[in-house]
Amino acid sequence: MKYDGKVVVGLVEEVKINSSSGKFKKLLAKIDTGATKSSIDTRLAEQLELGPVTQSKMIKSAHGNRIRPVIDVEIEMEGKKIKEEFTIADRSHMSYPVLIGQNILVRGFIIDPCFKRKR
Repeated sequence: MKYDGKVVVGLVEEVKINSSSGKFKKLLAKIDTGATKSSIDTRLAEQLELGPVTQSKMIKSAHGNRIRPVIDVEIEMEGKKIKEEFTIADRSHMSYPVLIGQNILVRGFIIDPCFKRKR
């Protein structure tokens, strides 16, 4: 669904994570407008051989401040291919291994919390 040239997404969306080695994985990601940066689970990044680490950033979260490694990741979401920075974090205790933050959402997405895509 589009509105004013932007793609409408809900709170959970399917994304495809691509690696430079040709590996990829389709999975559900959490959309989080409160997150400045997107984040990917440590084990998923290892499994797809993502990297290298380009820098480290201080990230503020509900669990406190932490320095996290940053990698460039190519994702596909709703027909858009986007290469952007992701922090690496242990998300094993979370429902979704990938969190999509503002750094991706500003690239032409509108969030409707009531929107559910037919899968």
